[in-house]
Amino acid sequence: MKLSFNWLRRYLNIPYTPQQVADMLTLIGLEVEGIEVVESIRGGLKGVVVGEVIRCEKHPDADRLSVTHVHTGSDATLQIVCGASNVRAGQKVLVATEGTQLFDKEGKPWVIKKGKIRGVESQGMICAEDELGIGDDHSGILVLPAETAVGTSAASYFDIEDDHVFEVGLTPNRSDATSQLGIARDLLAYLRVNEQYTGTLCEPTLSGFITQPIDKHIGVELLDPSACLRYTGITITNVTVGDSPEWLKKLLRSLGVKPINNIVDITNFILHELGQPLHAFDADKISGDKVVVRTLTEGTEFTTLDGVVRKMSSHDLMICDAQSQPLCMAGVYGGVGSGVSEQTTNIFLESACFHPQTIRRTSTKHNLRTDAARVFEKGADPNITEFAAKRAAGLIAELARGKISNKTVDVYPAPVAKAEVRLRFAQINQLIGMHIPEVDVRAILEAMDMEITEVDPMTILVKVPTNKADVLREVDLIEEIIRIYGLNRVPVPSSVKSTIHYGVYPDRHQLKERMSDFLSGCGMNEMMGLSLIESRFYTGLPGINPASFVYINNTSNVHLDIMRPDMLMSGLLSVAHNLNRQQSNLAVYEFGKAYQKHGNGYQEQAMCTLFLTGKKYDESWLSDNKADKSFYDLKKHTIAVLQKVGLQSYQVTDLENDPRFAYGMRFHRGPMTLAVLGEVQEEYCQRAGIKSTVYYAEIQFDTLVSLAGKEKMVVAEISRFPSVRRDLALVIDTGVRFRDIEVIARQTEKKWLKQISLFDVYDKEEHVGKGKKSYAVSFVFENKQRTMQDSEIDQVMTKMMKELEAKTGAVIRK
Repeated sequence: MKLSFNWLRRYLNIPYTPQQVADMLTLIGLEVEGIEVVESIRGGLKGVVVGEVIRCEKHPDADRLSVTHVHTGSDATLQIVCGASNVRAGQKVLVATEGTQLFDKEGKPWVIKKGKIRGVESQGMICAEDELGIGDDHSGILVLPAETAVGTSAASYFDIEDDHVFEVGLTPNRSDATSQLGIARDLLAYLRVNEQYTGTLCEPTLSGFITQPIDKHIGVELLDPSACLRYTGITITNVTVGDSPEWLKKLLRSLGVKPINNIVDITNFILHELGQPLHAFDADKISGDKVVVRTLTEGTEFTTLDGVVRKMSSHDLMICDAQSQPLCMAGVYGGVGSGVSEQTTNIFLESACFHPQTIRRTSTKHNLRTDAARVFEKGADPNITEFAAKRAAGLIAELARGKISNKTVDVYPAPVAKAEVRLRFAQINQLIGMHIPEVDVRAILEAMDMEITEVDPMTILVKVPTNKADVLREVDLIEEIIRIYGLNRVPVPSSVKSTIHYGVYPDRHQLKERMSDFLSGCGMNEMMGLSLIESRFYTGLPGINPASFVYINNTSNVHLDIMRPDMLMSGLLSVAHNLNRQQSNLAVYEFGKAYQKHGNGYQEQAMCTLFLTGKKYDESWLSDNKADKSFYDLKKHTIAVLQKVGLQSYQVTDLENDPRFAYGMRFHRGPMTLAVLGEVQEEYCQRAGIKSTVYYAEIQFDTLVSLAGKEKMVVAEISRFPSVRRDLALVIDTGVRFRDIEVIARQTEKKWLKQISLFDVYDKEEHVGKGKKSYAVSFVFENKQRTMQDSEIDQVMTKMMKELEAKTGAVIRK
């Protein structure tokens, strides 16, 4: 959010520079990410002075131009050619002298230069409002009062002042710092504790809130108290809509808010001053003189202020009139037909507190990220709505001459009380790691407007203001204390001591790093997905049990409502993100956890997942770039990972009863699963918006940690005797797998068979027959004691061929 230094000094009379204040804010957790110098008028009108038109004559060669002689306080007068129709001798005007830099409507700079206009020399420019950037009027030059002193700088005349605007990186939990006043309160607490500041905070007052009986009155009905915690409304009549005073415009412009009119500007001022969003309705457009806070039927159309027709969800909270016609999207955006215009004379001022989840859902669904929505999403203070409404009403009475109704409507079904937190002094010292004197603890709490009640000599009960929505536990309170006390005051030891530590092998972190280095070395890229995901991605998918979802109350993003029950869908979303950005050949891996609810408890599974999609090789004249990645590429990587951590022996079976895969296999030791892998079911890919084929492996990292290092790696001497290779070509049924052939071969010859490989597959029906395929298989034999004889190999191969023919129905091609 943006913080104005000039605005801050309206509340605190501080003798510090903007940089010093920025450092203090950063120390208390309000990190200042940048400081921008903002001028109330672009360029500061440097070089623009007050001049007097001494003489004005018609241009000799242009009917619409005048040649003027202007005195600007120096010895010589300036000859200026002017095209304004209202220029006259004797006028006090604003003159941009030679070399002055002005800015056009788009903000582009241009420089005043001496030159000739239709043959007559011109030594400057007499300016209109829009040319100076102080207004939009271009009908003529700006004429100043006759008593204005010649030679006065324009910057002095318009009281131009620079402001320093801080860009504060506000974290989601800081609901108390969403306003200029909120940050001022936090800074005051720091100054009192650390700088012995004795000044006070200049709090806004309700001095202008003077009510009187009026005829018009708008009532309020609250139909959804869970979504709207409090609703305060004030009716104000006989207002005059017009421009805001310059002080108000300056403050709004400093934060990048464009002034509109006095009513709207006041609501924006209160939003940024107090952190309480307001909305002003044209009271005469509220049918039935009643506001109803409710939801509408699914698909109800509503035209917002930007002219867009939007279809409302049945979850969107709306502000309606007595006939249930929508007037405003609660806490998000106003409607085109009920807002304040130049013709408005009566207004109804809304100040409400809406539930963060409700606002977040609506604002993200309709992509309306307004300032009001951002405040409500962090958790607005329900106990400030009435004060904010009265503060705004008082300003409206002052700046728009409105009459305030003596009937303030305040619907507050379940008042929110201050949270009460027990604080132990011993726990403060234990968590922070240093002793903070009790007197300092009390001073910090009091500086943050927290009430203290004694419980016993070592414990106090603290009442936390309702604007600190995240301070609910003792640890939260301790965080507030050290934040104000100053993390930089925690001493850093002058020496570091260490002891030799023997950890349990294998170390989880080291094993993860080893696997990560290996996979990266294989050409894969590591990714990291969110542990949160939208439950809608799983709706209706086979094999998904919603009862196992771990739901969370995520006010920052209501759509991310569950912890991911597996790592497949979140990974597919990451794959889709890359595919949508023309990264079509992907080989990625991720370490993370899946979360599921089991009975009354929760289960976290640590996994390493692999994803492959796209072409096998990048485009190159050296490689076959038409080949796609396949299941066997994934299998190769998975086996390599298991071997890397020392797992050599395991069973491999077909994957069954896992609806996530179109087909696949499972690596396991008995009932203990090591990994599952295969082609992702098309329905899952479509749910993530993927049209291409994706291969996915899920390695159980916890299981690998428990097994790694338990198998001894045996290094054998290379045989001194040559090995012998024999090949077979087998025509078999399509249902026979290479693994079946491998099992039969190893059962037939257990002593000499060293290696068996499949090096060719041929399945053209016209050559091998319907339902058949041809496998070319190689067998490597080795005897470490002597050189093998051909007769021995022939005997083994004959036996093996008979077994293959008998058990698989194979036809040996000879």
